[in-house]
Amino acid sequence: MTIVVRYFASARAAAGVDEEKVQLPSGASVADAVSELRRLHPEGLPRVLDAVSYLLDGVAVRDLGRVLVDGAELDVLPPFAGG
Repeated sequence: MTIVVRYFASARAAAGVDEEKVQLPSGASVADAVSELRRLHPEGLPRVLDAVSYLLDGVAVRDLGRVLVDGAELDVLPPFAGG
């Protein structure tokens, strides 16, 4: 299956792209996708991934064991400062 991963702020800088398509086996979870992102971008992204949150098709992900479906969109959101 193929998912679309969109990166924001420091995650975008660490990955070097705004978004990318990622191939995963059928039945893969959000945790599997995160592992693949660490493998694809070993330089700076793993450190950023330790502090991010995720949206899956626009909904906050609380359980990284959640199973993905083909065509899903996974947003990688670093903590944002502001007030």
